[in-house]
Amino acid sequence: MAEKTINPLLKQVLELGPTILFFAIYMWIKDESYTFGGTEYSGFIVAAVVFVPILLASIAVLWRLTGQLSRMQIFTGIVVVFFGALTAWFNDARFFKMKTTLVYGTFAALLGIGLLRGQSWLEWILGAALPMQREGWMILTRRLVVLFIALAVANEVIWRNMSEATWVTLETFAFPAVLFVYLMVQITMLNRYMIEPGDSGAGNTGAAKDPGRD
Repeated sequence: MAEKTINPLLKQVLELGPTILFFAIYMWIKDESYTFGGTEYSGFIVAAVVFVPILLASIAVLWRLTGQLSRMQIFTGIVVVFFGALTAWFNDARFFKMKTTLVYGTFAALLGIGLLRGQSWLEWILGAALPMQREGWMILTRRLVVLFIALAVANEVIWRNMSEATWVTLETFAFPAVLFVYLMVQITMLNRYMIEPGDSGAGNTGAAKDPGRD
């Protein structure tokens, strides 16, 4: 089923909106505590639990509007639901903070498995949107594995050693910004591997390959 085209701004709002709302809700109630069923919950845990249906609603709207869901969206939704449930059940904020480590670590592991098989699974996900020669995809995949590992380690260091508010701020703004800027820089650096419209077969000629410059 072909993906339906929607307004790019609306798509960005639906993809980034839940995280921004989580940040706003947390900042609003971070110093409060709430009692449900005789158990007291911190503002962070309440914000984390509220985030789950907001994210699922956003994913559902995207599915409705585009007719498709990416594997990344499905995986992220499952992880958020799982760790959100653990956070609420055990009344422990650490579970929600660890989900970021799991997400980045899983991405690194999956891409790494593809590389060990001589494949770029990143190309499988983004190839239609970003036509590029195979060598370019392999280089970008290797570099993203390094970044995802670094982000996973950074998340562990931050949530274990810094304040809760610092973690929420970095999780909301810094991590996505680092990923976005890193991707833009890498795509610019790999411009010589891009396939221009009409360059049929360019992805297999290897004319621009330079394995030594990874």
